[in-house]
Amino acid sequence: MSRKGQSITLSVSERDKAELEAIALEFGMMWGDDPNISKLIKAIAKRELIVGKNHDWQDSRIRALHRCIGSLTDIGQNEQAEIIANLLLERSELSVPMRKEIEGFLNHSRPSWRLQVDHYILREQPFQLSYQDAAERVFNFTVHYAKITPHEKRQYLDCWCEETEGNLDIPELQHNWCFRLDRINEAAVTETTEKWRSQLDQIDVEMHLYKGLAFAYQTKPEDKLVEWIPDQQQAKRVMRRVSNTFWFIREIMQYSSDCIVVSPENVRSLIKKKLIEQCQKYDIL
Repeated sequence: MSRKGQSITLSVSERDKAELEAIALEFGMMWGDDPNISKLIKAIAKRELIVGKNHDWQDSRIRALHRCIGSLTDIGQNEQAEIIANLLLERSELSVPMRKEIEGFLNHSRPSWRLQVDHYILREQPFQLSYQDAAERVFNFTVHYAKITPHEKRQYLDCWCEETEGNLDIPELQHNWCFRLDRINEAAVTETTEKWRSQLDQIDVEMHLYKGLAFAYQTKPEDKLVEWIPDQQQAKRVMRRVSNTFWFIREIMQYSSDCIVVSPENVRSLIKKKLIEQCQKYDIL
């Protein structure tokens, strides 16, 4: 009988073992109901988890970011404060008192359902989400992918769900939903035995930029191609991955005639419809 695997022995203290089990639990490396260190090590070996330096920040940087949490909270920018708090918690340089303080800040600033959602996203674990919005309507979704994303200075839960009823986006993107976090009053989150997806559904949108916008445009992470158009003066072609036409159209409408969507046709039609409606309103007044 052939041997399927080889065993190794780790010589670690009980404290280090507990820390490894905590990391395994955090990333969903389990054997039944128990965290599994072997799965954690295997994931690191396969580079599914990346190990990097986490102890090279100077005290001045830590203190500056720590002060930012308080300053942002004082002016009501809690979402930005949470982003910095989570960034600091990833660092090993934090003192125990500072770590406890930041953890306390996050636990009090986020409801329990949000903590569960963050945990499932980190573990890449699909989940059921039932929530009540600000209008007291109840919604139920089976989430196969999710991420917390800022849109226009607010945080949203962008997710891929089995359910599509009521989604007004184009057919290719109707599995994608965008929920504003501060409008979710109550939520119930439970684990489900589904398969996690790698990303939201996406389409490729081509747009042409003209005049000053062509020179001033800064490439975005979701851009697949940015190049000058050879046979046109002062014109640039941009090919972008889009997962939500609502936010995409809100962005480009501010550029008026200096940004023209070339394809796909269903996105062009949405933009043309909005422009026609706007012109008609000007004719009425």
